[in-house]
Amino acid sequence: MTNNNMSISTEKIKELRDQTGAGIMDCRNALFKTEGDMEKATEILKEQSLVRVDKKSQRETSQGLVETYVHTGGRIGAMVELNCETDFVARTPEFQELAHNLAMQVAAQEPLCITEEQMPEDADTEPEIACLLLQAFIKDPEKTIQDLITETAARVGENVRVSRFARFELGQGECRVAELSADVAAGADS
Repeated sequence: MTNNNMSISTEKIKELRDQTGAGIMDCRNALFKTEGDMEKATEILKEQSLVRVDKKSQRETSQGLVETYVHTGGRIGAMVELNCETDFVARTPEFQELAHNLAMQVAAQEPLCITEEQMPEDADTEPEIACLLLQAFIKDPEKTIQDLITETAARVGENVRVSRFARFELGQGECRVAELSADVAAGADS
């Protein structure tokens, strides 16, 4: 039971909002529920965000952007199409940073496909290495790419998904391209 007479400072609400990206009232309510415990409030907000993201995962993603990354020296490059619901979100720094990080991930980790469902039957590698969404994020190995997409979707409040990518390496003669087909998309949306 929460103490309705408990006072939560605006500084504490702002701190939680800065950490999680959640709305002011959501932060306030989470802090009241946890009697001011920041760690527990953060967990509550993460759970709420995951529920919201799951509800939005079936929405159409017809906006977004194409991001490129060329590794130093110009020998390796990648291009990623990242989609969202509105062009407003596509222009946000969070969405653009995610797109850049995904292009860098594709250049560095050479995924074969986007989802496990797309994995070729004759592939001689583990899904966690071959499928982009299952790979550990190169900047934070504690998170998968799917975690990164889910977190961004929660922050921007829209469905976010990777539609396709291409990876180029000088001297290889062909590029690796992976595209999310319509039948796989429903199960892969974040």
